[in-house]
Amino acid sequence: MAMSSKLFLTATITALTSSLIAINHEFLYHRPSVVEKISSGREWEALQLEGAIGPESFAFHRLAGGPYAGISDGRVVRWEEHERRWINFSFASQESARARQLKKVPIVGAFGPESFAFDSLGKGPYASLSDGRIVKWQGNRKGWTDFAVASPNRDGCGGPRDHQQTEHICGRPLGLCFDETHGDLYIADAYMGLLRVGTQGGLATKIVTHAQGIPLRFTNGLDIDQSSGAIYFTDSSSQYQRRQYLSVVLSGDKSGRLMKYDPVNKQVRVLLSNLTFPNGVALSKDGNFILLAETTRCRILRYWIKTSKAGTVEVFAQLQGFPDNIKRSPRGGYWVGMNSRREKLSELLFSYPWIGNVLLKLPLDIAMLQSTLSKYRGSGLAVRLSENGDILEVFEDNDGDGLKSISEVMEKDGRLWIGSIALPFAGRYRI
Repeated sequence: MAMSSKLFLTATITALTSSLIAINHEFLYHRPSVVEKISSGREWEALQLEGAIGPESFAFHRLAGGPYAGISDGRVVRWEEHERRWINFSFASQESARARQLKKVPIVGAFGPESFAFDSLGKGPYASLSDGRIVKWQGNRKGWTDFAVASPNRDGCGGPRDHQQTEHICGRPLGLCFDETHGDLYIADAYMGLLRVGTQGGLATKIVTHAQGIPLRFTNGLDIDQSSGAIYFTDSSSQYQRRQYLSVVLSGDKSGRLMKYDPVNKQVRVLLSNLTFPNGVALSKDGNFILLAETTRCRILRYWIKTSKAGTVEVFAQLQGFPDNIKRSPRGGYWVGMNSRREKLSELLFSYPWIGNVLLKLPLDIAMLQSTLSKYRGSGLAVRLSENGDILEVFEDNDGDGLKSISEVMEKDGRLWIGSIALPFAGRYRI
């Protein structure tokens, strides 16, 4: 087929797909019922607001409690009963309200801060970038400084551009986590496998590149059991690399794995296989189970490590969006970054996998299709789940011009550090 015909076909299908996405945007949750007055038969209590006035009405969420109140500076706040204070929930559309809360921390020479980690001294965060670097935040004065690289091949890796075509050469670090005992940083690099770098940084060392004879093709998320040193990590696909992620989605690929690396005996064990785009992982506080995001199935799985349930897996939470990384919150529960909402178009593709397979067989420019569809991911979205999988809190950038494709939310010292695979900055938001 002539190149012009191929581009025309790709453009036509992309335009049609984009139109369907634009038409079918849905709310993530049902609108809660609104109440005008709360009376409990007890004495009235003043619940003071900081920095604003005017909670005219209240609302309760069917899953995430409340009450919620809209106040004068454009925020919607939620009452946290166990903390006895109001916390920020979301913003109205006013730019001034959002700008006072969300800070953009620019990334120089790259984009896509996928994941964050703080070292054992609480320094950081460290962030994984699109050009194969891991950088360290040194405060507003120094900004980001280079800490480590995933690959020794750095020619052609720099510059603020799309690094997708050079990722297999430069590396693409995704999940990050520090071993607090030894101070080493472990890195899940999509192409290089499981890596480790010491406290002085520099070139990371490859630790795991295969599991049960099968190469790691799309290493993604990881977490560490700080008591034993065991590392839990995912390989999103045994068939496709990260730069072919749309093929993973459209084909319904089920070759992903959850693995455990023991640094003492240097052995790797496959805990779960035949997974559909396994992504972020997070160990529970007591170490009894690990949570795993199955991205294209819009759900979080719980794999039991200890107790009588050890070795079993169950659905922890079913979401209305595509989950990415998972991080424990110091306030309890887990933050889940969401790449985008689950739209009617995606429902159609996942209900009828043959549609995706037909699209893959057409002479399409997949890179062009991926680039165009990324523009329709909508506003940034993340949820905090309880220890039982219930929704405790929702973070959403309603305007959609600031944050999109949220990959991770990491909470530290009263701030949320927000990552995205698609943006040239990290978000910083004070709770």
